[in-house]
Amino acid sequence: MSVESKLMDRSGSSCELCGSTQNLSVYEVPPVSTGGIDGSALLCDVCKSQIEDPSLMDVNHWRCLNDSMWSEFTPVKVLAWRMLSRLKNEGWPQDLLDMLYLEEDELKWAQATGEGLEESEKIIHRDSNGVILSAGDNVVLIKDLQVKGSSMVAKRGTTVRRISLDNENAEYIEGKVDGQQIVIITKYVKKV
Repeated sequence: MSVESKLMDRSGSSCELCGSTQNLSVYEVPPVSTGGIDGSALLCDVCKSQIEDPSLMDVNHWRCLNDSMWSEFTPVKVLAWRMLSRLKNEGWPQDLLDMLYLEEDELKWAQATGEGLEESEKIIHRDSNGVILSAGDNVVLIKDLQVKGSSMVAKRGTTVRRISLDNENAEYIEGKVDGQQIVIITKYVKKV
């Protein structure tokens, strides 16, 4: 059974945020680590486009979060928290945010993209050329790196796929090199 069909069953073939039954597709909630049904939500094109492009935001569309924020499914609650945080200056979303309860790991996932923070508070990861890095990006090592705690050397030119970001330090990212998960300093990588 595909992820999409499992999400269709879970949601009753409707958008898990607004309830629309039109133009539904799977949306992997960033930063994607697990993917699958536990890391995804079924969304309509309207919700998906406004999540991905804040310039398309229709504030009144998101009044649907009053219902969907109570979902039993973590990806849906995470998306509701992020959208309410994005809209909190409107007034009514702040009231809903005050009522929304997330477990510690759910809140960490919701905050992982920096949603709800002022621009000056966001941690921005940049590669050696100053290009902004995002979770899931691919990078290339620009220097041979000795991996602490092992005899392994990550060679220059190695591509590290689907990196994850350290949410507390802008200089650190994580990725797999030769099957081993390592921490890499951003000044030693270049975005592909």
